[in-house]
Order: sequence, then structure tokens, then C-alpha cells
Amino acid sequence: MQRERHLQLRTGYPVRTPRLLLRPLGFDDADALLAYRSRPDVCRYVPFDPLNRAAVIDRLAGPWATTALTDEGQALTLGVEVAATRTLVGEVMLLWSSREHRSGQLGYAINPDFAGRGYATEAARAALGLGFDELGLHRITASIDERNTASANLARRIGMRQEARFVNNEKLKGEWCTELVFAMLAGEWAGNRP
Repeated sequence: MQRERHLQLRTGYPVRTPRLLLRPLGFDDADALLAYRSRPDVCRYVPFDPLNRAAVIDRLAGPWATTALTDEGQALTLGVEVAATRTLVGEVMLLWSSREHRSGQLGYAINPDFAGRGYATEAARAALGLGFDELGLHRITASIDERNTASANLARRIGMRQEARFVNNEKLKGEWCTELVFAMLAGEWAGNRP
């Protein structure tokens, strides 16, 4: 049984992977974030619109400033930086959904200029590690618009299994979308850990 003491996440930064550093975002990241967060193609299948500089700064001062998870309902957004070049190429998000059910949700966004290099896969695996190994979660899900095949393929690559397909269940940006729900349990993570 998972020990209650784990139910918080206060990790040292950066979190290192073979090629990446996951770290808190700062105001110096505004231009790199704006380079992809302002793009309509990046925002097409997610519940946020392209951001302008003021919106990026507001998020950096607000929700993206979180560096620890101490209770349910909190989200941790970490920058994904290529260690060799110190270039910010995206971010990963871990939401602590429920303390009682020890559940969380995974999200990720990568600048399309850096797509196809495995950075999103490597960063998402690291975020799963934070959720399972550091926070002590039992279950992590990812909800993805079915049209976002790249994101669904990434969830499959990191070992998440598709559990549900909700047909036309949400209206997103004026149109009905079909939602895919992927999940992984802590026991499954042990077999998928990098």
C-alpha cells in the first residue's frame, strides 16, 4: 500500500532525462513560450486559444509559477529544455486530480519546430515518473481530442492504454469533438519506466 507521506511533490530541479531538463518556467522563457503558444496549429485541439505576450506573462506569474504539488486540484507545469543547447522546446503538465483516489492527469505541448525528435515522449515519461514515483499517484490519465493523432500516438508510445472514446461529448471551439481517454496505473508504470 502506498504510504501517505508521499502524497505531495517537492522535487529538486531540474529533473534530468538523458537529453532534457524539466524545470520551472520563468519570465525569461516568455519569448520561447510565445513562439509556439501563440500558434493556432498548437492550440487547435486543446481548450485554450493562442496566447499573446500579456497572457503568457500572466500565466508565468500565476499558474505556471507552481513548483510543488501539496494538495489535489493543483497543477505543475514544467519547461522542457534541451540540455545540450539550453533551448526551451515545450512543457509538460501534471495535475493532481484527487487525493482520495490518488489520481492525476498528464498534459504536454511541444513547439512544432522541435517535433519528431522524441522530446515530447521523453518529457512525458519523466512527468509520469514524477506522478508515480515522487507524488505516489495510483492512476494518471490523459484526455485527448481524437483528431490530435500525434498526441494520441505519444500516449500510446509511453505505455498508456486507451480506456475510453467519448463520441461528440464536448464542444471545443464551436465544434463537437470526440475525446479519447488514456490511462496508466502505478503497477503498469513499473513495466514502462525508462
